[in-house]
Amino acid sequence: MKEDSPKMKAGLEIHQQLNTHKLFCNCPSEIIDDKEKPDLIIRRELRTQSGETGETDEAAKFEVSKKKVYEYRFYNKSCCLVELDEEPPHEINKEALKITLQFAKLVNARINSIVEVMRKTVVDGSNTSGFQRTALIAINGKLKLKNKEVSIPTICLEEDAAKIVKKEDNKTIYNLSRLGIPLIEVATGPDLSSPEEVRECAERIGLLLRSLKVKRGLGTIRQDVNVSIEGGARVEIKGAQDLKALKEIVKIEVQRQKKLLEIRDELKKRNFKEVNPKVRDVTNILRNTESKIIQNSLKRGGVILGLKVEKFAGLLGTEIMPNKRVGTELAQHAKLFGLKGILHSDELPNYGITKDETETLREELKCGDEDGFIIITGEKAKVETAIRDIIRRINQFGRGVPKEVRKCERDNTTSYLRPMPGAARMYPETDIPLIRPDKNIEKPETIFEKENRYIKEGVNKELAHIIALSEKRELFEELKRNNKNVKAKTIAKIMFLTMKDLKTRLKLNTEKISEDTLKKVIKALNDRKITEDGAEKVLEEVAKGKNINEAIENNKTLSLQELEEEIEKILNKNKNVENPKALIGIVMRELRGKAEGKKIVEIVMRKAHRK
Repeated sequence: MKEDSPKMKAGLEIHQQLNTHKLFCNCPSEIIDDKEKPDLIIRRELRTQSGETGETDEAAKFEVSKKKVYEYRFYNKSCCLVELDEEPPHEINKEALKITLQFAKLVNARINSIVEVMRKTVVDGSNTSGFQRTALIAINGKLKLKNKEVSIPTICLEEDAAKIVKKEDNKTIYNLSRLGIPLIEVATGPDLSSPEEVRECAERIGLLLRSLKVKRGLGTIRQDVNVSIEGGARVEIKGAQDLKALKEIVKIEVQRQKKLLEIRDELKKRNFKEVNPKVRDVTNILRNTESKIIQNSLKRGGVILGLKVEKFAGLLGTEIMPNKRVGTELAQHAKLFGLKGILHSDELPNYGITKDETETLREELKCGDEDGFIIITGEKAKVETAIRDIIRRINQFGRGVPKEVRKCERDNTTSYLRPMPGAARMYPETDIPLIRPDKNIEKPETIFEKENRYIKEGVNKELAHIIALSEKRELFEELKRNNKNVKAKTIAKIMFLTMKDLKTRLKLNTEKISEDTLKKVIKALNDRKITEDGAEKVLEEVAKGKNINEAIENNKTLSLQELEEEIEKILNKNKNVENPKALIGIVMRELRGKAEGKKIVEIVMRKAHRK
């Protein structure tokens, strides 16, 4: 960060899908393609539930105020009645619990003696039940970075939410196949003081998680980052999937909060007082406007409401993030209620609204020179609900940075999602008995330890690093374990270098080479049926479409007698070639893979010399 950047602190919440069946049923953790036709469609509305404190969570109340309908797509092959909330949850997934305990060991966290599954109120439609099941497994862990130690206050095991397919005006459609996939949630303390540290910490946690049985690929790990600056407030940014973008996301949030504090200070100078919620119906003023936005709304029976925003002249158009202004922020709130957005005085006349219409609006709303205004159009009930939330947000500008949850966008900026949730959303899950985890579970081997072990086994450093991070690491371990006559470096070379060469240099379809094929090739190598060169030829032939058993037979190792005979035949065909090296090249081309190279050289040299 630059020297003039404000001091910041940040913490991370890493959510990693585990590679097991679902957390509270036996359905596979397979996410079905959104294009696939569902076996069942269910529609629901969700309501709030008071938490253990007896209070209703603010974030939950906000979601319910949107009055949305949720549609769920159900697939028989990856869902059951548990996902529909029509059957109680089953016993917690023991394998997922074991993986979470293993991670706790890696960061020296204290495992709880008794674990109680809780319900966390979530009424944005992503859970059919209106809550997410989560369990606090361990606390007070530590993670070492290059220059500091970071605290890990909590490690939880929870169920993933349903996947959004698309959003419509008052309806959100979800794919239920993701709901219930086990997630480990790792939360750090607010110990990170730069965007670079945030990225380093996320990468370190990610590598530790990849030491365990976790899912791989886009969407299987998500980073939420909490950021605050001096004088600001904690803001949670959800859904950062790209590790490389984390630094930029944090930088933009720091500058956003800095800008909000500058706006607060300017409003203080202007003697800003909270907006009086006196909203005026200005439909008649703009009934004959040429604005397409307004006319399209009126044709659908919409109304237009206007609101005077005192002391905000020139501030509504102030940029607070790249290409996003104060007015953009208010428009995001309107969009959460199914509206297109807002228009404000700093951008008018524009969008078909004339200078005269703008002046008439200012007069109707009794705006002075220092005042701004906004107008919002749409269905009356939606507009009235949205404008109440917009007034709340305008007043927050006078106080600085609000605590809230924001969503990460593709350009690394953020948009408002909901108020910051609190303890009121938690209450016990009564359908699942208390859990007594095994505190004596063995500490697993980390990726870094695996890499060092592979090097000791003869694999070069670069390849050892690739294997340690690879999804095929478990297959590599299995092949080593079951084929003691084959060196680790040979298995590594075949799995990671030969396969790459077939794809990139020879342009072959390596997808035809299954795990079972690799197992058969290494087993044939272990049993001395083929040589290392032969293994490469077998894989090449399989990639070209040949049957694995036939390919192994074609490239089986020749006995010493057979080798002598084959070499004799080749030499007889090439009697005019006198150069021994040239003869070796000819024989190698014909017998490649069917015998060890040094044995071929030895026989050719002996026969050529005799000749």
